[in-house]
Amino acid sequence: MSAGRARVEAAIEDRRGEVNDAIAEMLPVKRPERLYEASRYLLDAGGKRLRPTMLLLAAEAVTDTEPRADDYRAFGPNELDVMAAAVSVEVIQSFTLIHDDIMDDDDLRRGVPSVHREYDTETAILAGDTLYSKAFECMLETGAPADRSVRALDTLATTCTKICEGQALDVDFEGRDDVTTDEYLEMIEHKTAVLYAAAAAIPAILLGADEAVVDALCGYGLDVGRAFQIQDDLLDLTVPSETLGKTRGSDLVEGKRTIVTLHAAERGVDVDALVDAERPDDVTEADIEAAVERLDAVGSIEYARGTARDLVARGKERLDVLPESEARTTLAGIADYLVDRTY
Repeated sequence: MSAGRARVEAAIEDRRGEVNDAIAEMLPVKRPERLYEASRYLLDAGGKRLRPTMLLLAAEAVTDTEPRADDYRAFGPNELDVMAAAVSVEVIQSFTLIHDDIMDDDDLRRGVPSVHREYDTETAILAGDTLYSKAFECMLETGAPADRSVRALDTLATTCTKICEGQALDVDFEGRDDVTTDEYLEMIEHKTAVLYAAAAAIPAILLGADEAVVDALCGYGLDVGRAFQIQDDLLDLTVPSETLGKTRGSDLVEGKRTIVTLHAAERGVDVDALVDAERPDDVTEADIEAAVERLDAVGSIEYARGTARDLVARGKERLDVLPESEARTTLAGIADYLVDRTY
């Protein structure tokens, strides 16, 4: 393992416990218990907490604070609760996962049954809706001045709208044969990258950073967030189901357009015929291996990897607006980590 990767994994691990404790505090299981148990189900199932880690590191980078030197619940000269903002972003992420799994009828998430499988669809919908509203409650707990707090809430609300727009585009693409790679990049910017952008920019907003810093961190999040989604698409094809936590090749079986399949289609590959199955459960590892070999043969796998690397390089350049610090270096390391991870 490289020193950079080790540093990033340590940074994530160092903060994960604090984020988990804050989630338990800010989203307790109360009456009606079944609703709140379902709301907490995926949050308690695990997750790397990448987005809250990015938010906490961005707060340290903006203020040139040594990592972990200040209390996240009373951070900076105004003692803001930046951990509340970190929880808000992670809660939004969990909300999107619950609803995504319902729409895709996926059985697994993070190695456990999806919420609508463990409970039922009605409870899962309510759990997602509860998380959505709780995220805004959490963001109101930062203690930031009113103007900054309102702007942070506005950023979160706009982010949620864009996530829904991205999901709608993703669904629309499944029925189209003329989707372009530019449209795909727009879709994943809305569906996935905007939450990374919010995670990076919101602490700068709350802490009163210059507009150039807010914009740079937002751009950083958009770039690395798109790279993350491209890597996620690659992992869906290349990682075994037991490691992935869901059925391998599910995107391919369901006809989802990704940068891999769009690139292959432009080179004459009939991507809809790569796998002959109606449901992810009907496909074998051998079927997916054969499909991946075909995609690799026309250069689509490497094209996706190259695109992700280019996005990461641009995202890291945006961090130059920040003072040199360990937190800034770790933010750059997270960008690399997102495209180098094997899961």
